[in-house]
Amino acid sequence: MLHKLTLFLLISTSVFSQQEISRFSLKEAVDFALENNSISKNATRDVEIAKLQKWETTSTGLPQIKAAISYNNWLKQQISLIPAEFFGGAPGQFAEIAFGTKQTMNGTVTITQKIFDGSYLVGLQAAKVYLEISENAKEKTEIELRKMVAYAYGNVLLSEENLKIVNSNITLLENNVRDLTKVYENGLIEEESVQQLQLTLSSLKSNQSYVKRLKTIAYQLFNNALGLELNTPIELTDDLDRLIAIYTSLAPLESILEAENVVDYKIAFNDLQGKELLLKLEKSKALPTIEAFLNGSYSGNSEQFNFLDDSQNWFGASLFGVTMKVPIFSSFGRSASTKKARLNLEKSKSLLKDTSDKIKLEISRARSDYEFAVENLVIKKEALKLSENIAQKNEIKFFEGLTTSFDLSQAQRQLYTAQQDYLQSMLNILIKRIDLEALINPPLKN
Repeated sequence: MLHKLTLFLLISTSVFSQQEISRFSLKEAVDFALENNSISKNATRDVEIAKLQKWETTSTGLPQIKAAISYNNWLKQQISLIPAEFFGGAPGQFAEIAFGTKQTMNGTVTITQKIFDGSYLVGLQAAKVYLEISENAKEKTEIELRKMVAYAYGNVLLSEENLKIVNSNITLLENNVRDLTKVYENGLIEEESVQQLQLTLSSLKSNQSYVKRLKTIAYQLFNNALGLELNTPIELTDDLDRLIAIYTSLAPLESILEAENVVDYKIAFNDLQGKELLLKLEKSKALPTIEAFLNGSYSGNSEQFNFLDDSQNWFGASLFGVTMKVPIFSSFGRSASTKKARLNLEKSKSLLKDTSDKIKLEISRARSDYEFAVENLVIKKEALKLSENIAQKNEIKFFEGLTTSFDLSQAQRQLYTAQQDYLQSMLNILIKRIDLEALINPPLKN
């Protein structure tokens, strides 16, 4: 019975583990990362913080209500000296009198309202710009995260394809070595011919071990980009050929290549807005501030603590007032601050223009790199076909005794290099297209 239960648990665990495998297309991987990656989560939190900051700033200009309760107990009451003649005493003498009761309690409610404050108006505008900055920073984070996921996705696919090719090459070469060993044992060829192929096979097996390690790292980097545990089992539903077919058929985005749409330009523009507001703030410091208040209070007095008794008398008072503060002279400090803010604004204007020019150059370079990657794929594909043809012919010639093992090994190494170059050219198309789209930030194609 125990054996059957153990077997059932093992089978259940196996089935459960298989169900836990996460499957992702490229778009699904990007969407998952945007929801689960800690960097993306923090960017979303920053936007929420900015919204709260905006309301916090707005609330300072709305009515503020404060309440206060105070209790005072004179351990030793203050004594005042009053001329004694007021009470029938001799002129020149003073009577010692304590005014008020030993204990007092006061309750006060105060309402204040800004009427005019230039810095508050600037603060409202700054809170709006701060929100825009946070939103643009979130957009920038999402763009970088999309790039990171796409790179990681492509590297996983590349490592898988690379391992398939290496395994296939090893299988083919092992068969060649096996066949050639039999020929050598029959005394028809020299041992050097077998050793030459064995040397190539040894190199391939070493490369196989290296590729396996790269594959493990590629999967871990992909999981990390998505916000998963490093060793979470995952499966990619897109293959490299399908993605390359999509990305080589897309237009070069010429119709939307405008610098103003690029997030780096938006961030530079936010900096300009911030500098403009700082200049307004410095200017507003020369304006008066006006604030109104309404105060209401009740106070009670007693020799003993009986303020909670119904018999306690409470005396009310209220006060309304308006306060205006006018800055008159700051020893030219405000003037220096205003000039400094104006210079920073001019710097920001120059930075915005430089950013615009830089973005246009980056767009041009990214488009050129993408178009070259597409052209290079055609060249590498043709080179791969030629290398395969050369390797096949050299293999036939070798077993027919028309060429040496060195020539065969040379042709095989040339084929292996062509295979790697072709895979890398496929990955380059994906990377260059993602780089181009990252500048423009259109919806990710899938």
